[in-house]
Amino acid sequence: MDSITQAALGATLAGAVAGKTLGRRALLCGAVLGTLPDLDVVLDYGTAVANFTQHRGFSHSVFVLFPLAIALAWAGWRWKPKLGFRRWLLLTALVLLTHPLLDTFTTYGTQLFWPFGPPLAISSIFIIDPLYTLPLLVACLIFLVRPPARPALTAGLALSTLYLGWSLVAQHIITSRVQPALALAGMADARLLVQPMPFNTVLWRATAMTPERRVEIVTGFLDGTTPPDPELFPRHPELADAVSTFPEARRLEWFTRGFLAYDQTDSGITATDVRLGIPGAHPFTFVLAEQTDNGLQPVASVRAPQPAFKPDALPMLWSRMTGEIPALCLATLQAPQPGQDC
Repeated sequence: MDSITQAALGATLAGAVAGKTLGRRALLCGAVLGTLPDLDVVLDYGTAVANFTQHRGFSHSVFVLFPLAIALAWAGWRWKPKLGFRRWLLLTALVLLTHPLLDTFTTYGTQLFWPFGPPLAISSIFIIDPLYTLPLLVACLIFLVRPPARPALTAGLALSTLYLGWSLVAQHIITSRVQPALALAGMADARLLVQPMPFNTVLWRATAMTPERRVEIVTGFLDGTTPPDPELFPRHPELADAVSTFPEARRLEWFTRGFLAYDQTDSGITATDVRLGIPGAHPFTFVLAEQTDNGLQPVASVRAPQPAFKPDALPMLWSRMTGEIPALCLATLQAPQPGQDC
């Protein structure tokens, strides 16, 4: 999740655990600890793919964060012994460990058990969702005005947790809705990713992939009886095969679980993480190989320029979410013409 959300969650948890003893300083401690795991973004691992796939790695691992929680609890106890070591440990462990747990609900992926196993990604909540964050921010504001505000902090945590639970239920409902449409499109056995569109859990995007093609479906809870409308995107398996032995391509395949789109450019081959963003506005595209006199050769990956933001994208998403327009073509971020499909 975004840094504001992680800071708000950490502050709310710290206030609930230690607000009566530490006062407003509890919020500051929680906010700092809540953003601590994301400081790995300042590390440079040498290439764009390495930086992309190492984020949420060791700094989000329970095998690293729990020992760190013990060390920080000891430091906090030496600073304010009145709270007691056990209470300090409860504070540091809760704040540090809920950070990667919350990140796991997003699509990016969290290496919760680094260095073992692949990233975990439930994909039930967008990386920024105001309805999750607002109860935590309100609880913190109430605490700042009238500490220790235990009922407000408890209510904020309960509401945000219930919303997170709702995201899982919504994801299950949408998955059941799109499966018949995918079966009709011949994609019943395809790899499937179901995730919310930006900033909400009302409008959802389903991505199904085979080696030859990708199907995208946008559907939401305000669609009524309108059946999901699959949108086809061709794939280029020959490009995937051409770079399949390159270490950074293999790393990307592992990190994204194969949800990649390969493209040929004038000078080489790029790979795009199609899980993040939307078609035409995917933020993570990497140059993996270039054509030379000796044929296709791997390069130290660089990130391709991010597509320009379309000013009408958010209004179109809002219109689609509310049902004002019955369909939205992801390739163009426009509604289809009357009588036509995407």
